[in-house]
Amino acid sequence: MIKKNAFGLACGLVLGLVLFLLTNYIVLLHHGGETLIKLNQVYWGYSISFGGALLSLIYGFVTGYLAGWFIALFYNIFA
Repeated sequence: MIKKNAFGLACGLVLGLVLFLLTNYIVLLHHGGETLIKLNQVYWGYSISFGGALLSLIYGFVTGYLAGWFIALFYNIFA
């Protein structure tokens, strides 16, 4: 049995940090980011900037937490 809150927290932290670091990587090294800019269609206000990196950290955490929580829920139901 998987604890829903713990799994959601782990998924949220991972997704939030990945989006945060990836956005900062693009900002600092001036790489393209054509694929990453499409996140503004899903996450309102997102842009490839330092402010967008902080926003992606929050959005990524919330999205990852909810996804992880539901994955654990369904795993516990069907396992």
